[in-house]
This record gives sequence, structure tokens and C-alpha cells, in this order.
Amino acid sequence: QVQLVESGGDSVQAGGSLRVSCVLSGDNISSYRMGWFRQAPGKEREGVAGINNEFRTSYADSVKGRFTISKDKDKNTLYLQMNSLESEDTAMYYCAARRGRWFSPSLQVGDYITWGQGTQVTVSS
Repeated sequence: QVQLVESGGDSVQAGGSLRVSCVLSGDNISSYRMGWFRQAPGKEREGVAGINNEFRTSYADSVKGRFTISKDKDKNTLYLQMNSLESEDTAMYYCAARRGRWFSPSLQVGDYITWGQGTQVTVSS
């Protein structure tokens, strides 16, 4: 059974940087479309960044130029590098996966089946 475990969440100052990670266990990450999502209190879960089986990526407008999604196939790990953090980036961050061959990445919650437990990112101004 595939499992996703996020780590790396922390409290940082506005303008700072942070990298969160997600380890996929039980299968090969190359067989999955992967994504990062976030959810702030009282708000809906939203897509932040996505990556397909290869390295095609997509980003929410709110994070373009600041966040970078990547993966290490040898470590079966997904990353989200976050720079120039803003207080609006404060949220629980989740990684998600869906097995298959995907031409495009996706930022849609409904396009994913497996979810991690989340890691908290707090940005103070």
C-alpha cells in the first residue's frame, strides 16, 4: 500500500525560505503524478504545484516564481522549495499522488487519490 509522509514544516519569518519533503513508500514515484496542496484554517484546500511522471510542472499563480516543485527518483521523494515566503503562505501543506501515466501535472484536488498527513508551515510578518 502506498503511503506519503511529509516533513520539513516550520515557523519562519516573512521573506525567508523553507523546503518541505514528501517520501513515497510502497511503490516507485516515477509511476505517479504528484502534487503539493495547502489548506489554511477556514479555507478550502488548494493546489500549489504539480509534477507529472517526468518533470513537467505547473504552479498556482500565487506562488509562481517563488516556489519550485521537484522530485528525486532515487530517494522516492517529492520536494517543494519555498522562497520569499509571505504570511499568506501559512497553511498545512499536503502532498498527493495518483498512479498512472500522465502527460500533464494537475492542481485539482479531485485528480489525486493518495494523500499525506500534512506538515505545518507558519510565516510570521
